[in-house]
Amino acid sequence: MAVLLLLFLSAVSLVSAAEDAFVGVNLGTDLSDMPSPTEVVALLKAQNIRHIRLYDADRAMLLALADTGIQVTVSVPNDQLLGIGQSNATAANWITRNVIAHVPATNITAIAVGSEVLTALPNAAPVLVSALKFIHSALVASNLDRQIKVSTPHSSSIILDSFPPSQAFFNRSWDKVMVPVLKFLQSTDSYLMLNVYPYYDYMQSNGVIPLDYALFRPLPPNKEAVDANTLLHYTNVFDAIVDAAYFAMSYLNITNIPIVVTESGWPSKGDSAEPDATLDNANTYNSNLIRHVLNNTGTPKHPGIAVSTYIYELYNEDLRPGSVSEKNWGLFDANGLPIYILHLTGAGTVLANDTTNQTFCVAKEGSDRKMLQAALDWACGPGKVDCSPMLQGQPCYEPDNVVTHATYAFNAYFQKMAKSPGTCDFKGVATITTTDPSHGPCIFPGSAGRNGTFDNSTSLAPSSNSTATSGCLSLFFHSGGSFTSSVIVGFLLLSAVLFL
Repeated sequence: MAVLLLLFLSAVSLVSAAEDAFVGVNLGTDLSDMPSPTEVVALLKAQNIRHIRLYDADRAMLLALADTGIQVTVSVPNDQLLGIGQSNATAANWITRNVIAHVPATNITAIAVGSEVLTALPNAAPVLVSALKFIHSALVASNLDRQIKVSTPHSSSIILDSFPPSQAFFNRSWDKVMVPVLKFLQSTDSYLMLNVYPYYDYMQSNGVIPLDYALFRPLPPNKEAVDANTLLHYTNVFDAIVDAAYFAMSYLNITNIPIVVTESGWPSKGDSAEPDATLDNANTYNSNLIRHVLNNTGTPKHPGIAVSTYIYELYNEDLRPGSVSEKNWGLFDANGLPIYILHLTGAGTVLANDTTNQTFCVAKEGSDRKMLQAALDWACGPGKVDCSPMLQGQPCYEPDNVVTHATYAFNAYFQKMAKSPGTCDFKGVATITTTDPSHGPCIFPGSAGRNGTFDNSTSLAPSSNSTATSGCLSLFFHSGGSFTSSVIVGFLLLSAVLFL
């Protein structure tokens, strides 16, 4: 797959799916030990993060981003919205100070005017449209309007009756604002900024929304949500919300405005009332979200149409008020250490924060079990791999199935052969990943965890769709009933052992 270091949606149209989607990150700053701008930029560059959204237009941050090529969305904070929305001159001064002073060295590509204004700051809603227009006019005057798009992020809560998506509509009480906002976006060839949080939809559903549906986990066809009006099948909450926004716009006779998701993510830690705010769930959600975005999957209503997304957020913010989860949406801590390992293999190196340059060879998901078994037997026999850690009672015996045992054997051979090209194939049932497949006490060859320096393994809940026991030269295994397979996942998507 070609590397997708992707273009911003500067001129996207729903009549074309030519643009590739991108994944960016939001930069919150409510940290007691906030990294310096140069440290932030160093982290972005190390992770090959090419799109970032700032919640302000901090001068030091914009200077640090100069000459990096990183595409930047700057923001008009809500506390400045009233002044800008009431004065064209104030808007022009804002553009002069926060945009013109930095371009072209800093690659500013969008301005977010306010944040969730209709729901978070309703008293400023009457000036939102004028703020958008004044900011845009200042860009036109500076001949920057083609390079920099103007929009405003909305909470998905402005969409009522979001399922089925075909019946969704925007809260009618905001029509006097929403309709001119959409017409502005349409006339300036901009896009709708939407914040999408399946975590909150799941939490507020009181069990109606299955966790797997919120996490992008595969669902059997009879469990998929079907829009009875369109017969479109929805396999995840994210797509349903995005399509609800598309349908809500079409209800207002607007059908050609694309959507960029300005915030989405999952908390990695919560209090007793938030049992599903866990490392594994955050890992799973963001892994599947990024794969979904970068595959240009689109949505059931607009398949193949890019839905670029910014992950919320780069750092855990320990100073944020509220519940434990509010402080734990980050991908990294203040020291730049990953909360959980972020990888993107097979489609570039965005968010690939494996600073140890580790690669592993794993069994390819969906491979024929007989071919896996044959390759496993070869690795443990003619391949001269030490398969003793998979003996019953040894650290890598569990889970006892052909996929995880083959993964161990394939990787052991790959590492033994110094990762030489062609040594991770096994007739097509193996693939290379940067996700460390180590799990529990089973530390794989090549893992930093072998030295006790880092163990980046997490595992999803066991799957019940595999009953095959594994064997490595039959010496190693007994056949005593059925066994479940545990899918090992690092952080991000496209790991060969991630759900497909």
